[in-house]
Amino acid sequence: MIFRSFTSVRYIVWASLLVCFPCPYLGADDAPAALDRGELERLEEQAFQQAAALADPSIVRIETVGGLDLVGEVLTGTGPTTGVVVSEDGYIITSSFNFVSQPASVLVQLPDERRFPAEIVAQDTARMLTLLKIEADSLTPLEAVPKEEIFVGQWSIALGRTYENTFPNISVGIISAVGRIWGRAVQTDAKVSPVNYGGPLVDVTGLCLGILVPLQPDDTGETAGVDWYDGGIGFAIPMADIYAVLDRLKNGENLQPGLLGVGFVDQGPLAGEAKIQIVRPLSAADQAGLKVDDVIIEFNGQPVERVPLLRHLLGALYAGDTVHLVVRRGEVTIEADVTLSGDLQAVSIGFLGILPQRMSIAETEPGVTIREVVPGGPAATAGLMENDRIIAVNGSDILDADQLRSRLARATGGEALAIDFVRDGIPNSCEVMVSGYPAEVIADLSSSEIPTPVEGSRPEGLAVGRITESLPGDERRYWAYIPDQYNPEYEYGLVVWLHPDRETMEADVFQQWQLHCDRRGIILLAPMAPDVAWSSDQGDYIGSLVELFRTRYRIDPHRIVAHGMGQGGELAFDLVFRHRDTFAAGMIISAPMRQMPAESESRSVPQFLLLTVTGSPEAELVNQTNTLLGEMQLPTSLVPFEQELPGYPPEETVETMARWVDSLDRI
Repeated sequence: MIFRSFTSVRYIVWASLLVCFPCPYLGADDAPAALDRGELERLEEQAFQQAAALADPSIVRIETVGGLDLVGEVLTGTGPTTGVVVSEDGYIITSSFNFVSQPASVLVQLPDERRFPAEIVAQDTARMLTLLKIEADSLTPLEAVPKEEIFVGQWSIALGRTYENTFPNISVGIISAVGRIWGRAVQTDAKVSPVNYGGPLVDVTGLCLGILVPLQPDDTGETAGVDWYDGGIGFAIPMADIYAVLDRLKNGENLQPGLLGVGFVDQGPLAGEAKIQIVRPLSAADQAGLKVDDVIIEFNGQPVERVPLLRHLLGALYAGDTVHLVVRRGEVTIEADVTLSGDLQAVSIGFLGILPQRMSIAETEPGVTIREVVPGGPAATAGLMENDRIIAVNGSDILDADQLRSRLARATGGEALAIDFVRDGIPNSCEVMVSGYPAEVIADLSSSEIPTPVEGSRPEGLAVGRITESLPGDERRYWAYIPDQYNPEYEYGLVVWLHPDRETMEADVFQQWQLHCDRRGIILLAPMAPDVAWSSDQGDYIGSLVELFRTRYRIDPHRIVAHGMGQGGELAFDLVFRHRDTFAAGMIISAPMRQMPAESESRSVPQFLLLTVTGSPEAELVNQTNTLLGEMQLPTSLVPFEQELPGYPPEETVETMARWVDSLDRI
């Protein structure tokens, strides 16, 4: 690594600053004379300029030629960006955001005005960095501040070389946090934007604290964090961490985040113990023998008390790194060495071909009572019938539908499972050859019986029927339909309608869905976009609405659907992939998936219904999206329909949509 001694320049700078301020611990006779305010400001300005001048020889200007103008909702722009020299022989590190447009060529301009074509050598997708190489030598690499010498409150100066090449552009702030983005970055309140992405964040001595990149805590997409720019929250990858893996990048190795491949029972920033709810098949955790209900209690020698701590420890590691885990399994403690993987292999989840009973009062004994057998599915072929109660799989007891789902999540198409079940009080068994999820919507699916609620069982004042409301303290309005005969003992589906731009379609959507909501136990929730146009920052608002309805009503988590059309459909894709533990499915009309979703260790596998007007301009893009989702082994159905005039789909198509929503809790 390239480091400068702490004692060389930094003591000189801090000694000069000490002269400027009387020390409260010195006597009056010993205190140096205080400088006036103007002199202090002059010295401060001089220190910042000197720090930029020290870093200047290592800061380069990067220009891209060609490529996409728009990635998702982000305008990529065509202006120059910044990079930093990390090796005398022409290696330059920069932000990967500078290349999301997929440019045809990359040019680097040095501080001395020389220009060189650049080759992309490797990428660090965990930290959103890209290594470039130009054919030049005798360059000046920027020196790094040791990580242990980065502390909250110290000056931080964000530099870029985008406007004039004579001197870097400067933004001054402080280090406001360390160990952010799950241990990968430091945070600064200096202005960070596309103007200086890829540039250095330096201290007052000109040493490099880190490289400026856009990041976001719960998103690893290529444009994550871009919308935070100039908002007082900027991130930099510590330069010491970059030098630690520089040789690997120079060798052309693309570095990926290290993934365990597990999902936890408890989620969110206040999550408790790291109890595993699902182990992704063929993942690092699966290969190491971790199991559902294991609790991770130690990670590389450090005790793990909560899920966020585990994520923080894991966040700094790469695919290929090996970690030592201590796991509590029942009454025993086991140890395992796990080599982290870079991706989670797409595996077709096993499909049994049943729909479970939904009434909360229906299950008085352990097991899963079959509400309906999917015609032609594996269960039907094996002879399972409606009202059979599944009690064990391969000799392991099954207590409820979620446990059965977890068991099927580890089964792949073509695997034979021994099923123990009870029929009319008599124990039985059979062998079921599970399949992958079918691509077709179940054609013959009767609506489930929803008994009339018992008098007094519904909370007094609970809103039912068609309502229009807003969240407390929020001017944005939403409308909803809750079946008049809402029964709190029944689990309802929740369809969140996201209208296209400039048209809410409220009357059409309500008219088309009211009968299906009543018959199939579905609640319809329709947030309305400000100015009737969605933006990417509406996700938290929509999530708050969903949580409100989950609090008020009994909602089946397996049938929460983001349903959108046009621009609302693109938002639906984003919601499903970004909030997998909230949205179980996406039902999307005439909208393609604009970018590949990031890898996720979520315990849920989303399902999709894609609808497109035959022969429409969007049809081919929707077909391509269907192919991509299939390659990801996500249960996906494609339904083309005929329509002459623009608008919401016709009744026969909506009936298919309602059947699909009604079948989402299938196992």
